[in-house]
Amino acid sequence: MKSSVIPVFIPHLGCPNDCIFCNQRRIAAPKVPDAQDVREIIEDGLRYAVMPQISFYGGSFTCIDTKLQEEYLSAAFEYVRSGKADSLRISTRPDGIDEQTLARLRSFGVKTVELGAQSMDDNVLLLARRGHTAEDVKRASRMIKQAGFELVLQIMPGLPGADIGADMQTAREIAELEPDGVRIYPVCVIKDTALCDMYERGEYTPLTPDSAAERCADIWEVFIEANIPVIRIGLNPTEELSSGAAVAGAYHPAMGQLVRSVRLYKKAVQILDGMKPFDNVLITVPRGRLSDMRGQKNANIIKLHSLYPDAKIEIKEDTDQKQEIFIAKI
Repeated sequence: MKSSVIPVFIPHLGCPNDCIFCNQRRIAAPKVPDAQDVREIIEDGLRYAVMPQISFYGGSFTCIDTKLQEEYLSAAFEYVRSGKADSLRISTRPDGIDEQTLARLRSFGVKTVELGAQSMDDNVLLLARRGHTAEDVKRASRMIKQAGFELVLQIMPGLPGADIGADMQTAREIAELEPDGVRIYPVCVIKDTALCDMYERGEYTPLTPDSAAERCADIWEVFIEANIPVIRIGLNPTEELSSGAAVAGAYHPAMGQLVRSVRLYKKAVQILDGMKPFDNVLITVPRGRLSDMRGQKNANIIKLHSLYPDAKIEIKEDTDQKQEIFIAKI
């Protein structure tokens, strides 16, 4: 299988804050990779990838000691210069960006900078102990784009203090920054975090996977209208999360599909309500989207039959269809 990214995880290095949703400071410190470890990770990844982007994830990269940053970047940049990799990507905090930092990243072939914005509501950021403001996100985003980097922004719907209104406003303000991509991570309560403590004391009510899917579907529409790609929804499923580390909240191994299904259901209902009356209808979706339209365990079909009990509703895949959803009376 070919891959376009080789991930290099730098566990929580450089981060000056103890965010309530993160458990890195409560667990035994993992081994910090050195430059040779980075080379070995890349060499292994190149067995499955052709001209990948080498991506440093897991910590606030630009807050790491400058010497170690340069060791990591230098090790990875070897593969860009030799033509084995396309470019580098780093993930960091909004307050970890300045002109000197961007110049350093550029000199080592970094193409993409991801910022953990999480929210554009200063009260939500304060409650989450992020240690930066919404204005920091705006400032850093402008600097990154003006310096010629690709910009990816990450948001976390469902943080303490954030209702649907606050999360939708965050989406709108993030869209105004015109990033090249967005990741949507609805909040998952992880064991051994301050957020977990709040949840267990009854001080925080997390989104469920279903309520998170509803909220993320509405947020996604903001980015679709702004023509901004959403490159991921939900945490990457792992054995650890599935085995109990995810105590509550919006963890689901197929969160992205849940959200896609909610979006298609809402679109179907909107169209069907405008077509009344009808006896029988055919819903068609493009190739590969049939399971999204049906919903997990046929949830969308069940809801549609309940909403329109007197109608026969058929759902099919049309391999030539370009529209996201098409509905016709039959």
